[in-house]
Amino acid sequence: MSKSNYLSARERMLARIAQTWEAASSGLPHWASSVDGNWTFTSDGDWTGGAFVGELWLAHLADPGRFAIADAHAALARMLPRAQRRTAFKGFGFYHGAALGSILFGDATAREAALSAAKSLQEMFDPRLGLIPLGNDAEEASAVGTAESSIDSLQATGLLYWASDQLGDSRMEEVANAHMRRVLEIHVRQDDSVIQSSTLDPHTGKVLKTHTHKGYSDVSTWGRAQGWAMLYTAHAAMVRPRETLWREYAVRVLDWWIDHVPADLVAYWDFDDPAIPHTSRDTAATAIAAASALRLASALGPDEGSKYREFAERTVTQLIADYLTPIAPGDQRAAGMLIGGCFTRKAVVREIDAARNVELIFGSYFLFECLALLTGLVPPGRI
Repeated sequence: MSKSNYLSARERMLARIAQTWEAASSGLPHWASSVDGNWTFTSDGDWTGGAFVGELWLAHLADPGRFAIADAHAALARMLPRAQRRTAFKGFGFYHGAALGSILFGDATAREAALSAAKSLQEMFDPRLGLIPLGNDAEEASAVGTAESSIDSLQATGLLYWASDQLGDSRMEEVANAHMRRVLEIHVRQDDSVIQSSTLDPHTGKVLKTHTHKGYSDVSTWGRAQGWAMLYTAHAAMVRPRETLWREYAVRVLDWWIDHVPADLVAYWDFDDPAIPHTSRDTAATAIAAASALRLASALGPDEGSKYREFAERTVTQLIADYLTPIAPGDQRAAGMLIGGCFTRKAVVREIDAARNVELIFGSYFLFECLALLTGLVPPGRI
């Protein structure tokens, strides 16, 4: 796809971001109906809201006349109560919703918020487990114990690496490294597929069982489990190029995805759902895969990385062609929605997450991030 097509898609998504911000009188967007585009909001952003704040930072970079820094500040303020909560998942929100503002604009408000969340994450590290547990305030806390881990908890690492650089804090670096290593050891299978969750002995750290609470089964590969592994290993490979282990893991889990994703490059919600092809796709996991591939391409350089850059471009092209809503007269949907997202098809799920074939705010963020990179708005390796 040509750069002009990427620019056109980026403009559609900017229109959707503006529409979303206009609708967000309070709270932050979680998911939107693919029929009418109406959002379900959460008061403090839940674990997903930082993705929209991240969109606002990137939107300001693309069109500062239409999207003010004040918009990002106002949205960020709504998620600040989460900064001190005991959840590993806040690493996602405060990296994209806060650290991003510091990285792109040197914004002091964003930096302060991101560092506050990072320090809290560091304090959650449990040396007996060798990792940061999900935490009592994690969105799945009601279904897990105090010594529960998941591949999703790698969301802590991007924020911790950034904060350790900002502060020159070697202890924060050690926590990020230990957490990354332990979570990958537990959750990446020998064939390089990824299991979502694990239960540990709180006294010894021994793995008692592995399982999934969002995928099809305890032995299946949930699409976003693979996605989080790809994203955070590729991110670590990009920001810590001297650590070959992160690069090796990133290549392994991304190659698994490339070898197993359907021919049209858009993943099913779980790679092992026996109902395939008559089951849900997940464009959010697919957008995460593209963002991961662009990170790894940057980490590996133009020669080794060309395979992953090309894969990311093909994936983004497919998402734009088949799942990004167009500007069409008479179409009730808003233009620029990334539809086809699936939170999960699992029967036991939070009511707010019982959504299929919808726009997921984090899926839209990662597609928009890819477009920012592919159109030259953000240089490779910056975010």
